[in-house]
Amino acid sequence: MTQSPSRKRIVKPPLDRFGGVRVVQRRIRKSEVIEHNKDNVAQELIDIATSNIDEIMYWDDQGNVNIKDPKNIPKAAIKAIKKIKMTPTKNGPQIEVELHDKVSVLRVLAKATGLLEQEQDADKPSVVQINMSGPEEPKIVEAEYDEINKPQGSREDPSGDAEKTN
Repeated sequence: MTQSPSRKRIVKPPLDRFGGVRVVQRRIRKSEVIEHNKDNVAQELIDIATSNIDEIMYWDDQGNVNIKDPKNIPKAAIKAIKKIKMTPTKNGPQIEVELHDKVSVLRVLAKATGLLEQEQDADKPSVVQINMSGPEEPKIVEAEYDEINKPQGSREDPSGDAEKTN
């Protein structure tokens, strides 16, 4: 039994290849959230990029490192903290403070502000005009030309008669 040409089966590409409808909707929602909060996102990145470890810790006169009272730590510096780890030791607790990577944050900020954009013509070779000139060709005056091309043994008379010499 043959199928009629009007009842062809339409094959749809699987949505998994494109992330699926739900994934696409989630991405759109996330981008809308970022769009509505882009000033806050930028401020968070700036806070992380401009914070310093000395806003969180201090060194005393003996060279010991101490953590500041949390009330004295600026909120921007608190945002920059990635991890705080406390390990008990014989000499007392050892505290380890890790901050977010400043280089990657600065790279994101530079890219967002256009500092890392390449000019469109940056990858094209430069065109330099070079004018080359060689030695000038000798200018031959007619009298010299005649002097050069006359047959040997003859010389011209000022009267115009040529004399032959042997």
